Amino acid sequence: MLQLIIANKNYSSWSMRPWVLMRQAGIEFEEVMVPFDDLEPTSAFKQQVLARSPVGKVPILVDGSLAVWDSLAIAETLAERFPEKRLWPADPAARARARSICAEMHAGFTGLRTHCPMNIEASLPEAGALIWRDKPGVRTEVARLHAMWESLLQEHGGPMLFGDFSIADAYYAPVCMRLRTYALPVSPTVQAYIDRVTALPSVADWIAGALAEQWFVVEDEPYRLGR
Repeated sequence: MLQLIIANKNYSSWSMRPWVLMRQAGIEFEEVMVPFDDLEPTSAFKQQVLARSPVGKVPILVDGSLAVWDSLAIAETLAERFPEKRLWPADPAARARARSICAEMHAGFTGLRTHCPMNIEASLPEAGALIWRDKPGVRTEVARLHAMWESLLQEHGGPMLFGDFSIADAYYAPVCMRLRTYALPVSPTVQAYIDRVTALPSVADWIAGALAEQWFVVEDEPYRLGR
């Protein structure tokens, strides 16, 4: 059986993407949790993950002797291995666009990722208000999300970005979590999409797992002293 090595569900946005994708698509796998620590080279986290991947980061998809790291590489590998799941849109133009927006998320949105780290259990509207006031890059990136999501939802008729659930929705699920945690201002259309993503069975299960965790990782908590 496939294994997916992940870190804390509360914090690990990169782990969330393939986990949600596989659960929502009905791809069976064994979850292997390696909790975050101080991430020093000699830490337990690094040692366990480096045993499977030369980059020492999660997520990692393990298939026998094959290890695939990086969430986008994992998504592409799953799409190739399970073509019947139609993880990318069927239409070639839509598929190309879906790949483009996943790559955009993969390489961009650095302001949102830096200033609004994923923290599903937390409710941080006060921090969000200050970030919104003081970080123009975050405002620019949220505006880009609005333009992207509203255009795709209108073009494809929803409920997901390309009609049916796809890799693109799994890829942006952690962004939905960030927008919720920090209560960043969004349009009714974007809020409705966030609500639909949150209600997906796979996302709901991930959130439940995040809420059940008892870890408080200081390196991932720029706005709180405790849980």
